Amino acid sequence: MEILEIARRRKTVRKFSKKSISMDDIIYCIEVAKEAPSGMNSQPWRFLILTEKEKKRRVREICEGEERKFHEKVKEPLSTWLKERKISWEKKFLEEAPALVLVFSIKKFPYFNQSTWLSIGYFLLALEEKGLATVTYTPPNERAIKEFLGVPAHYKLESILPIGYSADEKEKEERMRVDEITFMNGWGK
Repeated sequence: MEILEIARRRKTVRKFSKKSISMDDIIYCIEVAKEAPSGMNSQPWRFLILTEKEKKRRVREICEGEERKFHEKVKEPLSTWLKERKISWEKKFLEEAPALVLVFSIKKFPYFNQSTWLSIGYFLLALEEKGLATVTYTPPNERAIKEFLGVPAHYKLESILPIGYSADEKEKEERMRVDEITFMNGWGK
């Protein structure tokens, strides 16, 4: 399968089937993710896989507590966008997905954030290649999650990726055309 076909097929998913997933597939996706470029070849990404129900439940509780606060004070146009897509403070997918992959970056390296998100991009495409789905969920407050999981302070939680097979019927949201986002030899040309 070609990378463009994989990228076009990939969509964000918030509902997962109960079908079990292969840990080998997750490890394969991490193998792909670790091949991403990074500033100074620092490879500042770290992956924590959670499959234990109780730990996933606790992560969900922590996240929903913060999400509730966020949704109470969110302003326009984000408020309308969230309502139109029926995205609330509830994050059932954190508990319902067979696995959570928490992606951390090491803050001491230059370009740690950009490098880690490149790695996440590779990971997303590898998941699609394996027929797995996710949403790049970025929790509003990482501190309590890091404390719960015993993650050292010099790591930053970039994203929580619930992993499973899609049970989400929604269509992929439309993408802009290349000519709408690309300029040649100068801005706006």
